[in-house]
Amino acid sequence: MERIRVIKGRISVLIVITIVVLWMGSCKEQPAMDENIVLWTAYNDSTEIAANESHDNPRMRYKLIQSRVLDKNDVFRPLYHEVSQFSKASYERLKPMILEQDIPALQAFVKEGKLSYEELVLFYLYRIYHFELDNETTLNTIIALNGEVVEEARKKDKERQEGHHPIYGMPVLLKDNIDTKGMNTTAGALVFADNTTDDAYIVEKLKAKGALILGKVNLSEWAYYLCDGCPVGYSAYGGQTLNPYGRKIFETGGSSAGSGTSMAANYAVAAVGTETSGSILSPSSQNSVVGLKPSIGLLSRTGIVPISSTLDTPGPMTRNVTDNAILLDAMMGKDSQDPSSVAQDFGVNWFQYLGSTTLKGKRFGAFSNLLESDSIYKMTLDKMEAAGAEIVVLDPPSLPLDGFISILNLDMKVDLPAYISDHVKNKKDITVREVADIMQYNLQDSLLRIPYGQGRFNAIVSDTTSMEELETIKSNLESQTRVYFDEAIDDNQLDAILSINNYHAAYAAVAKYPALTIPMGYKATGEPISLTFIGKQFEEAKLLQLGAAYEKINKVRQTPEQYQ
Repeated sequence: MERIRVIKGRISVLIVITIVVLWMGSCKEQPAMDENIVLWTAYNDSTEIAANESHDNPRMRYKLIQSRVLDKNDVFRPLYHEVSQFSKASYERLKPMILEQDIPALQAFVKEGKLSYEELVLFYLYRIYHFELDNETTLNTIIALNGEVVEEARKKDKERQEGHHPIYGMPVLLKDNIDTKGMNTTAGALVFADNTTDDAYIVEKLKAKGALILGKVNLSEWAYYLCDGCPVGYSAYGGQTLNPYGRKIFETGGSSAGSGTSMAANYAVAAVGTETSGSILSPSSQNSVVGLKPSIGLLSRTGIVPISSTLDTPGPMTRNVTDNAILLDAMMGKDSQDPSSVAQDFGVNWFQYLGSTTLKGKRFGAFSNLLESDSIYKMTLDKMEAAGAEIVVLDPPSLPLDGFISILNLDMKVDLPAYISDHVKNKKDITVREVADIMQYNLQDSLLRIPYGQGRFNAIVSDTTSMEELETIKSNLESQTRVYFDEAIDDNQLDAILSINNYHAAYAAVAKYPALTIPMGYKATGEPISLTFIGKQFEEAKLLQLGAAYEKINKVRQTPEQYQ
């Protein structure tokens, strides 16, 4: 069957896209993949760009939407033959068992023989092909797929046995600044388009426990540390990631935009993002998913393209708290190559007991200004009080984070060259060695490589803060922000502090404290909003227990209407 797409107002001809993969059961007889088959056709996005020129949010006044360099045919052809044999009837049969289900439910279906890991992978691939190859629904979120993932799933089916970690056989997507053997790690930058690496430490841990790496997702280029005031979710390599709750209407959040949007649209069981300050919390909140920014050191950073070795961390992004805890557990471990890495033990199968926690008797701090300004926050806390929680209103003093940007500037100046030296395998192809080299590369074709400029890179090379001054800044900010949280928590005997979205992300970042954001509802416009739990260092298990108790009494997440 041929699906005919009309690209409204952009091109005066009909673009015919042959995606037999999506709808024909007869595709089971499909011959071997034709390397010349056209699954996707680029289009003129100028009308869409013009439509956003007057957007209220300046960061959503786009200069481009689709990538100018990434041919989606290259991404989707390798698995075309596998997906083409998966019928629409199979998809509809599996949909109730998979869509919005948590990992324990999926594993139960597998154990009962109702579902296989191969079917689980094909289900998600079907959705990805269906939505991402259609220019009217694409989120520009999937920028690489693991060509071996279906075969790997078949192997997992054969080897499945009791006692495997729950992440076993589960398809996981990775933000494309996380090193993955067999897939390039671009960080969204054209200069890194051919960057080949081994697996990051957390990817090794995931694979060792049986997770299936489904592919890579788009991100804000260089983890949103390239351009000033530019759109979040944009990269020169992957194009402009879009929010499934309102394409070109709502921001995706950044920098883990692809991780958030792919979870919202049900493209995989789980995704991994990274955060320096807000880059997990923001896209999780904007896409109505659960995101955890762990304490620095709980998860290894080895093999992740850096901004700051002081503040960077990967973290799990999922559609529910249970899956978040399972993915976190699967990535944990002490890494000898990461000086901040710790061996933290929350107990054997600690995540199985999340459901036993209640809010009764738990004490939470709430910011007075947020209670006054945000009705959803207030209604949510009222609901928590009705479930037995105690809410303590906080009015903390203002705390300027003087020198915060210098941490990012000076760390990246040192940490990015170290990453290139230690992890890039094809240095003859990746010829840049430091930020200044990348800036020069970008200037050779600024319209393609840096359409929004490179203001933050300029700040990196021009920052005159000395290393001695930097160490003082780091020490002062860490101690000041810990006092900011600790005094409120200790003086009021709080279990956690409650914020909104990524409002206090920078404070949690420099304190190196964990923050967990969970869907809280939707504004009148339909834009998601989330409740964020902040606790002390290495209190992730406690935050997840509190989050699970909250989720039970306020399970508000809805699948985006166009992606059901």
